[in-house]
Amino acid sequence: SRYESVLKNIEEDEAILRSSDDAELKEIANAELEDLHRQREKLEQELKILMLPQDPLDARNIIIEIRAGTGGEEAGLFAGDLYRMYARYAERQGWKVELLDAHPQDIGGFKEIIFAVSGKAVYSKLKYEAGVHRVQRVPVTEASGRIHTSAASVVVLPEAEEVDVKIDPKDLRVDLFRASGPGGQNVNKVESAVRITHIPTGIVVSCQDEQSQHKNRAKAMKILRARLLAKKQEEEAEKLTQARRSMVSTGDRSAKIRTFNFPQNRVTDHRIGLTLYKLDQILDGDLDELIEQLQLADQAQKIEQTM
Repeated sequence: SRYESVLKNIEEDEAILRSSDDAELKEIANAELEDLHRQREKLEQELKILMLPQDPLDARNIIIEIRAGTGGEEAGLFAGDLYRMYARYAERQGWKVELLDAHPQDIGGFKEIIFAVSGKAVYSKLKYEAGVHRVQRVPVTEASGRIHTSAASVVVLPEAEEVDVKIDPKDLRVDLFRASGPGGQNVNKVESAVRITHIPTGIVVSCQDEQSQHKNRAKAMKILRARLLAKKQEEEAEKLTQARRSMVSTGDRSAKIRTFNFPQNRVTDHRIGLTLYKLDQILDGDLDELIEQLQLADQAQKIEQTM
């Protein structure tokens, strides 16, 4: 293996340093040793990463929920920007995006939007997106040109399989109502929208995206299952000691994780202190560098915890 051949070369160079009287040869061996030690460190780090236990959910598809936070309509516009950013990133990855539920605003954007992303290893890349995203810019609704700060929260749920959560039909209350569009007007005359309440936990999911009651019910159940799995995970994570929790994927939905500053074309990820001056590219779905750095920071922290 590469690691073994690097160790063998280190041994040979160290033998030259011990036994040779040739100054030139010693100089070459010294220079080689510096490089070989660097190679050994890099390979050892790679081996440690390979030995880290894999997150069993990494291969899962996900459900993303984006909600407008502080900032009124401008926060809703930003929620729309985030949705487009993830949809474009998914497109670049060859993943599929399926809209599950949306509450659009009259001026554009969303009060809330819920969508599923499916493809290869989706959760492993997008799990770091959960938290509060802030935006600093001059809103289109602002006449005086002042910069405002608004926020939107992102929740990332690994999609739950039937085996993950057992749902007793007796624990569900299902209500039907008419779907409403922006401004609250009724979109259709039929009660096709579905609201499902999981009585033991009080979790409520509603879905009105489809014309068919059955399709809305299936989508609402998909969201409910994912939320119940997330609740189960949170309860298990609570049992872990504070020290072992990951700084990168805290799971704390109220944590401010990222700021998008439009005047400076800047995106800062506060968890790892990373600043990139390419906001326009990031909002266009170029998330590779951000995600890579978050994965590396997460791996480094996990290695530290196993030491």
